[in-house]
Amino acid sequence: MQATGRRKTATASARLAEGKGEIWVNKRPIEKYFSTSQLIQSVKKPLYLTEEITVYDIHLSVKGGGTTGQAEAACLAIARAIVKLKPGHHPIIKKNGLLTRDARKVERKKPGQKKARKKFTWVKR
Repeated sequence: MQATGRRKTATASARLAEGKGEIWVNKRPIEKYFSTSQLIQSVKKPLYLTEEITVYDIHLSVKGGGTTGQAEAACLAIARAIVKLKPGHHPIIKKNGLLTRDARKVERKKPGQKKARKKFTWVKR
C-alpha cells in the first residue's frame, strides 16, 4: 500500500509490505538516515499505536525540507497507508492526531521589510 505525507516543504511517500518490521528511508536504514532517536520515534509512532511494529516492511522516499519536516511527513504517510490497509485502525490514529496535515509553512519576506514580519527601525529624522 502506498500513501503520501507532507510537512512544510518536505514530502514523503511510504510503501508498506508484509515483512519483519524493517524501515528504509531513501534506500538506507532508518537509523542511518535520521540521526536522533526522537525523529525515529516520530516516524514509528503510527506503528506503535496500532501495535504493528513488526508486521510491515516500510520503504520511505523523502525529499525537500529538513530532517524534522521529513520525519513528520513520513509519519503522516505511514499513518495514511495503515488506514488504507486496515480501516479499523482509523479511530486510534485519528484520536492521536496523526492524520492531520500540519499546513504551516514559512511566511515569505515582504519587500521593504527586514524579514517576513519585522520592519526596519523607523527614524523620524
